[in-house]
Amino acid sequence: MLIIAEIGTSHGGDLIRARELISAAAEAGADCAKFQYVIADEILHRATGSVQLPGGAVDLYQRFRLLQQPPPFFEQLMLQCTAAGIAFLCTPFGAESASRLNQLGVQRFKVASPELNHAPLLRQLSGYAKPVILSAGVSLLGDIERALEVLSGVEVTLLHCVTAYPAPEEDYNLRLLPLLRALFGVCCGVSDHSLDPLLVPVVAAAQGATVIEKHITLSRSGGGLDDPIAITAADFARMAAAVRRVAAQAARLETGDNTLQRQLEREYGSRRVQAVLGDGRKRLAPSERANYRRSNRSIHALRNIVAGTVIDADAVGVLRSEHNLNPGLSPWLLQQITGCVAARDITDGAGLVWDDIITRAD
Repeated sequence: MLIIAEIGTSHGGDLIRARELISAAAEAGADCAKFQYVIADEILHRATGSVQLPGGAVDLYQRFRLLQQPPPFFEQLMLQCTAAGIAFLCTPFGAESASRLNQLGVQRFKVASPELNHAPLLRQLSGYAKPVILSAGVSLLGDIERALEVLSGVEVTLLHCVTAYPAPEEDYNLRLLPLLRALFGVCCGVSDHSLDPLLVPVVAAAQGATVIEKHITLSRSGGGLDDPIAITAADFARMAAAVRRVAAQAARLETGDNTLQRQLEREYGSRRVQAVLGDGRKRLAPSERANYRRSNRSIHALRNIVAGTVIDADAVGVLRSEHNLNPGLSPWLLQQITGCVAARDITDGAGLVWDDIITRAD
């Protein structure tokens, strides 16, 4: 069982606060502290505008700009993790952040759910031939299959996830874990955004999860983007202990033995456990449906593109649309789009659609 403390950007660029978070994660029983290598232009267009988050509306592009840190900052995070006796893990969001992390010598990468369809990033990570932990929130089976095809040459652990903040416990549908493991032949775990510190992680452990990821914070009013949905170090310690206990019990039981499930139903209530288990059918959870194709990546203009001109590689990028920009074509089409001629003027930031394209210039 690998237990990941998601620190993300809760350090706010402050190494002292980062050290406190790493120490809290280690003392709470985490095996790994995870961060995010934020470069705003790799994630969002500057025209994205205000995004509603658990702490309120935020101009996310501008906040990401403030959170950007140079490579030496992440080198210090790695050293602090080593000193605390836990592993360092970090999420890249594009080519530059992935390259910088690889140059720092990271041992594995974490891919967030919105980047599950970031075709260029997945191909780049595949080329590094290092293990990847891949979150699969706001996705369908076909999305997961295509991502795993690109990463077929590396060791992948798939994390079931619900891309909502916070995510309702009853949306987790944890009977999916055995299905995903059987379908794709990879180890599976859960990235949990629910507010309950125990329910989703322990039921996931009973379903054979090998990784549990959950946000940790020093204070839920700490000002970090994810602090309102994170759990305190004390709750994280309770979660880690419970998950390891349940995972050990699950490993001792024969397949099909429901002794552990009955025990969990006594502890957490039969109705709650059954709601979290769900029916095992892979589909978008109710709380994340509105995020599909908007939290995910699509092709957007990076500048004004004049009708009749060639759409070159520097004119378009693979970005999250969020809810103020219309999504564009799939990132899997980026190579086909590059080199086409614009059929009409395309506004900076707009998602490219088929009506924007005439034909390839060659």
